[in-house]
Amino acid sequence: MSTAKAVGASTEDGDPLALALFGLTVVSGLIDAVSYLGLGHVFAANMTGNVVVIGFALAGAPGFSVLGSITSLAAFLLGAALAGRLTAGRLRFALVAETLLHLAAAGVVFAAGTGGDVQYGVIALLAVAMGIRNATVRSLGVPDLTTTVLTMTLTSLAAEPHSPRRRRRFLAALTMLAGVVPGSVLVLHGQAGWALVAAAALTTATWALYREPADGSRSA
Repeated sequence: MSTAKAVGASTEDGDPLALALFGLTVVSGLIDAVSYLGLGHVFAANMTGNVVVIGFALAGAPGFSVLGSITSLAAFLLGAALAGRLTAGRLRFALVAETLLHLAAAGVVFAAGTGGDVQYGVIALLAVAMGIRNATVRSLGVPDLTTTVLTMTLTSLAAEPHSPRRRRRFLAALTMLAGVVPGSVLVLHGQAGWALVAAAALTTATWALYREPADGSRSA
């Protein structure tokens, strides 16, 4: 087991790292609300959803885009590959990049909206950001706090009701919902750009408050 995973596995819910990951889970909810409701039923954070959406589109279901989902998948993989080479498990470095990409996406939305070919550029910016973050969070190895997917977290919550990590699992679901609801409200009221600004602001707050361990013990 890597040092990162050994340290991550022992992270308590109140540790700076865990708190940062809870905050980023809120951001994921905001981002997927924007991408799914505002960018043609595409996920920028949840890649399982994109595989399912591609299947829907190939089957002829209306309202789903093969191109949009493939764009998101490709951009996400690019972001993850970049993180694997550049961030070395350093969360703050990844979050600076994520903040800048969220702001770039917000700028595009404010300037050109989300219709037409513009949506693919916005999808790509958001998915690259999520790929960078996911690869970095993965290297930290904190159980039940992937920040973007909840399936195994919820499975564990139901299968192990007396686990000492049950609070963490519940909070992971709650923080995702805390991002999805306001993000959805903003998109449904034509304010997708402001939802992305909110995501950038929360990500900025996370990296501004979080401090990497001085000894680099969470590096992969």
